[in-house]
Amino acid sequence: MPRTLVIIAGPTGVGKTEYAIQAALRLGSPVINCDSRQIYREMSIGTAVPDASQLAAVRHYFIQTISVEEDYSAGQYGEDALGLIEELFAQGHETLVMCGGSGFYIDAVCRGLDDMPPTDPGLRATLSARIAAEGLDSLLAELRTLDPECYAAVDKSNPHRVLRALEVCLLSGRPFSSFRLSAPKKRGFEIEKYCLTRPRAELYRRINARVVKMMDDGLLDEVRSLLPFRSRPALQTVGYRELFDYLDATRAPSGDELSGGMSLEEAVSLIQQHTRNYA
Repeated sequence: MPRTLVIIAGPTGVGKTEYAIQAALRLGSPVINCDSRQIYREMSIGTAVPDASQLAAVRHYFIQTISVEEDYSAGQYGEDALGLIEELFAQGHETLVMCGGSGFYIDAVCRGLDDMPPTDPGLRATLSARIAAEGLDSLLAELRTLDPECYAAVDKSNPHRVLRALEVCLLSGRPFSSFRLSAPKKRGFEIEKYCLTRPRAELYRRINARVVKMMDDGLLDEVRSLLPFRSRPALQTVGYRELFDYLDATRAPSGDELSGGMSLEEAVSLIQQHTRNYA
């Protein structure tokens, strides 16, 4: 049989993790994570990383391997993942299972990405300050002028994605969308992609229930522990942004939490809504 990479994708909350584990057990493969948030070691509850029993059932790669303090790009993931894939095939695996919902990470492995300019701390700080002062719409308007194709496709509720796209435009003088290769790079293995889906009402019920479970498991405490790093790109993520806002709204100048401002119930409802939108 040809060497084959099986990719399990689909919207958040659809059940990719358990499906991928069962596929990996059936195929004698580890699971290669391609979720761009589960890769961060400080983000456990809000990213729905596999639990202890799931991690024990099958070997996982790229789960909580880097810190939110580190810069990590889709391009770097592509290099790291391809290196691992070749190593695993060389060990005798004929089929490998990759699982996740990050389309740009999947593209980096399957198609390859052109070399993008590295992040510029000064420009990034300037753009972040613009978001804080003027709102995300300010960056979106400029992105729409510089790269209409990217503007049409980008997740407009994700400040990190918008900021990075505009940053690349400004640093390179090229549209961000031009860095997606028109012809995929050749890989030394076959690729099969499977996209899981569920009826919308069922998916929404699963998402709402999962957010409640995350809160019961201690998501608020996890977010509170990450307050010193809240400006890091990894934390511009649904579930974290809303609880940062909640903590802002309920914190007195002395640091004591108050009962006024956004309620916790409102913050949880926003997480559910934004997760459904993302799905």
